[in-house]
Amino acid sequence: MGSQYVWLSLKNSYMIAKLSALTASSTPFLMISDFKADTILVYTLDELEKEDIAFSFTPSIQLHPMHLQMSPIPYQTYKKCFDTIIEHIKAGETYLLNYTCSTPINTSLSLHEVYTKAHAKFKLRYKDEFVCFSPERFVKIEGSTISTYPMKGTIDASVENAKEKILSDEKEMAEHIMVVDLLRNDLSIVAKNIQVEDFRYIEHLKTGNKELLQVSSKITGQLPDEWRDDFGNIITALLPVGSITGTPKRSTIQIIESIEDYERGFFTGIFGYFDGKDFDSAVMIRFIEKSDEGLIYKSGGGITIESDSRSEYQEMLDKIYIP
Repeated sequence: MGSQYVWLSLKNSYMIAKLSALTASSTPFLMISDFKADTILVYTLDELEKEDIAFSFTPSIQLHPMHLQMSPIPYQTYKKCFDTIIEHIKAGETYLLNYTCSTPINTSLSLHEVYTKAHAKFKLRYKDEFVCFSPERFVKIEGSTISTYPMKGTIDASVENAKEKILSDEKEMAEHIMVVDLLRNDLSIVAKNIQVEDFRYIEHLKTGNKELLQVSSKITGQLPDEWRDDFGNIITALLPVGSITGTPKRSTIQIIESIEDYERGFFTGIFGYFDGKDFDSAVMIRFIEKSDEGLIYKSGGGITIESDSRSEYQEMLDKIYIP
């Protein structure tokens, strides 16, 4: 099962067993995991009715743009961390690291209103604590086929020849190849016959005031026919998510923890829904969290040896929006 990838606290052993018991009995549920799978929450639909939690795996339609004000860290502060990451890359300790920042924001909307109004493929509101409106699917299981959809590479759609530029950019290509390779390896822990079915296709994302082009790929594999009996171990073996950590995964996570000056918490974790037969899930990016100081928006991007600090800083800012 590739235990080197399963970094779980003992308190989750019950939740892992619960996940497998629910899939084995074809019982629908919602699962929520934080970044490192230190905390896993599992709710059957009956349990979910008693909680102030809402989720959707159906793309919603936004009728009006929503605006927010942000107070990002200064560029020089960002660059100091960026330069440290580059030094780790030069030392061979990481090749790709997903660096994220915590940005205070102001909006007239409550978290409930953000959830209701935001347009996204995957949405989750956990009580009055955080809301996520993610464009990125994590894994989907249909029958015995498991698929994952790493998303790496972003460009403003208004840039002239934006699609051609993002697809021909050598830095973006290298970053995407590394993520695809990492996710292929992760899937091989739990599945066989791994294939990259669709490499670097373009998706259009509407933001509050612009449109972004995002580059994704689709990777598939075959699970054992009895995967539902061991689902808890299968899904946790894939965490943390490779597309928002980096490679090599273990050493990169250690660097992330030494550089990022805040706790990711549930940001960059996953949430997933089992309907009694199949499973679908999303990476918790595009994420707003309530803190004692107000609302916090968490965002970031992948850093490689070819990255430019100004461009990466701008990408981090571009991802602060309500779609």
